[in-house]
This record gives sequence, structure tokens and C-alpha cells, in this order.
Amino acid sequence: MSIQAHADAILARLRATANLTVYPEPDSPAQVPAGAEPPYVSVHITTRYDLGPSLAMESGRAVTTVTCHCVGGNAIAARAVAQLVSGALLDFVPTIAGRTCWPIRQDPVDNPPRPDESTGQLVMDLVAQYRLETLPG
Repeated sequence: MSIQAHADAILARLRATANLTVYPEPDSPAQVPAGAEPPYVSVHITTRYDLGPSLAMESGRAVTTVTCHCVGGNAIAARAVAQLVSGALLDFVPTIAGRTCWPIRQDPVDNPPRPDESTGQLVMDLVAQYRLETLPG
């Protein structure tokens, strides 16, 4: 399976985006390091394998969910981060060895920007979610 390959392709695309700070950083144990200053995006990636399409009844269809916490000092800044993320991911077709990839799509999330004080400083967190689907090939 290629769970890490899916995450690597998505994170590489985001990290190549100008003016976008992306967490987690490569080889970092922290999702967001202590003292991180907004604006930034904190990316959480999960991949599941669904059945089909396969006559062998094998789970080969990968569905990768990318949850992006777009963080800014206020709602406008959070939306600006979300715009950078959208520009990087929406309709992008990554290359993953051994997989046929479809364009990344955005999934609905009904979360307006919300205040977050978990870091000890008030920031706004806007959640955006994207989906990448791939098949063996």
C-alpha cells in the first residue's frame, strides 16, 4: 500500500507553494511546533482503501482525506491561508508511483473560522478538507 506516498505527494505540493508555512515540517515530531506564529497551515492526512473496481474483490481504491487547519491572526488572514491551500491543491493531479491519480477535490466542511487560544495566543482556525482518489496502475 502507498499511504505515505499519498501524504508525501500532497505535502510536497503544499510546501512548494510560495508564502505558505506548512506543518508538520519534514522529519519533525511536532504537528505544530511550540511558538509557531501565524499564518500557517497544519495538515492532517489519512488514507483508507476501499473495494474496487476489481473483479478480484480487492481493496485497491485509495481515498486520501486532507484536513487543513488554516491559521491566521484574524478571520481574514485565515481565509488568505485557505486561499493559498486551495490554489495548491484544488484540481491538482499528483504523481504517485504505481497509482493512477484523479484531480484533488474539495469536500464540504461547515466550519466558519473559529478562535483558538490553545497555543496561548488568539488565532483564527479555518478548516478546509480535500480528497484525493487513486487506483492501482
